[in-house]
Amino acid sequence: HHFPLKPTPDTMSYYITFMSHHIQPRSVEAYLSGIVNQLEPHFPLVRQSRQSLLVKRTLRGALRTLGRPILRKSPILRDDLLCVLNGLPHPLTHDDLLWIMQLHCGFYALLRLGELVVPDVLASRDFSKISLRTSVVVSVNDFSFLIQRDKSDSRYEGNRVVIQRSLVGSDPLPLFTRYLASRDSRYPLHPYLWLRSNGLPPTRTWFIHNLRKFFPATISGHSMRAGGATSLAAAG
Repeated sequence: HHFPLKPTPDTMSYYITFMSHHIQPRSVEAYLSGIVNQLEPHFPLVRQSRQSLLVKRTLRGALRTLGRPILRKSPILRDDLLCVLNGLPHPLTHDDLLWIMQLHCGFYALLRLGELVVPDVLASRDFSKISLRTSVVVSVNDFSFLIQRDKSDSRYEGNRVVIQRSLVGSDPLPLFTRYLASRDSRYPLHPYLWLRSNGLPPTRTWFIHNLRKFFPATISGHSMRAGGATSLAAAG
């Protein structure tokens, strides 16, 4: 297109306009920040071009005309946990205990789904991130386990998750002790904390498949974390 190699407000404006017709303008803004970071050693004035009035107005216009609202999943409520627990066939199977326990952990500890399950694709799995059975500590009023590593763990020390028993709704502590007894009776020597009845760690597809038995598509894995945060905010 015979554009100059040197990044200018004009070329950045063209880039924003072109890309905004293919992806969300919010993503274009993030891409632009990465581009500026990569080009700055070679073009020291690129950040000035990024901060120019033309680029800012082009980006603002793209957000207004081509942007779409963010679609967030609905949160899981505290009452939903009790409804799911009562809706499962009793006595609970090992896999049902595992799933309902992970649902409670995600809600009460504000965990991401990726911190409880492994990816479906084997090549994407990092087994050093899986919580271990030896990290579990159970007391009268709470239980805890260690998340080996996550993206916010800059010191590689892991993060200890502590979940207290609840006097309102379904109590996670007795569910955890029941799951732990079932897990230890089946696989006493296995190092991983979360195990299905077949001896494998739960996957994302397995968790979502069970979730769909009780919730519509507006509920996802992130709904546990969102619901727990909403519950804490409501409690003050």
